[in-house]
Amino acid sequence: MEALAERLSQLDSHVQGVVRVVAFYDTLMRRRVDLPALARASAGLAECVAGIRLHGTGWMIRIAPDGREASVPPQRASSTAPITLDEEELGTVWLERPGTPGSLDEVLLDRLALAVASAVERYGPARTTMADPALVELVISSDADEAARARALRLLGFAAGLPLRVLAVRSQVPLGEIGTLVCPGRPVKAAPVGDVGVILATTIEPERIPAGVRAGIGAPGSPDHSWRQARTALRFTTRREPVIHYDNLGALALLAEIPHDIARGNPDVAALVRVAARPEDLEILDAYCATGSLRRAADLLHMHHSSVARRIEQIGKALGIELTEPTGLIRARLALTTRRLIDGWPAAEVGR
Repeated sequence: MEALAERLSQLDSHVQGVVRVVAFYDTLMRRRVDLPALARASAGLAECVAGIRLHGTGWMIRIAPDGREASVPPQRASSTAPITLDEEELGTVWLERPGTPGSLDEVLLDRLALAVASAVERYGPARTTMADPALVELVISSDADEAARARALRLLGFAAGLPLRVLAVRSQVPLGEIGTLVCPGRPVKAAPVGDVGVILATTIEPERIPAGVRAGIGAPGSPDHSWRQARTALRFTTRREPVIHYDNLGALALLAEIPHDIARGNPDVAALVRVAARPEDLEILDAYCATGSLRRAADLLHMHHSSVARRIEQIGKALGIELTEPTGLIRARLALTTRRLIDGWPAAEVGR
């Protein structure tokens, strides 16, 4: 009888401990704490180092019982538990307890893993603008499985089903800085993908894009569609018009769909090679096409309007286009835009 009473006493003590651990993590989840706070609370409760690692991003944190990041080298985990969300393993939580695991360590890690999965779904792995390029690339890929795209969005901190706007950026300004500026106080993630910077945001304030940044802005909606639009809009940007919304391109967006070999063979586009040999003529033609007025082009170029008129007449003869006629002006504008799209004019973008 004494032995049975002792066993029942220990069982009651263990059950009370389990209840306290469950209540502890329920409170943390109600308070919607982030991942570092979960790690700190767990290390304090367990009185040993607690760790969290997310597989998709490589994000990891180890916290000592005093609430600071663990400075000692990682020890062998005494107990581990997987972090799962929608039946997918996202990462691992663990304790580094010297000696044997504690009687409540398994319960503690199960509840910690549940709390981490909830926080990942709500906030993403970190409250930083810069993100794992692999996750961002998965989000904007047209070949991505929709379930995988949804999981990647959750890891990045975006709520399911929320329409996103994508920016395609070329700039010397750090991507993280641009993201913070254009989307203050709301979820935003940025990462380089190839030679283009990608910014994902729920809303943007394009007027806050810094000077010197080229940006194409896709329409809100599916991120893969918005990315294609943003990348197309970026191709139309110039120095005079560094930020372009895809929606504002209208029928001009069709020019980006023309195969390069066909575009190069067009007589008007091919004729621009002769004008491009004189960068100053290219600048005058571009200013004239942008303004549609000899006087406004002269003001823009800080030249006398008679000088601009004389150069436009000579350029028109070289192109075989009457530039003072509406049809001729349209032809020149289309040729300029098409030539820029197929070649980029990296060395000859005078005045753009």
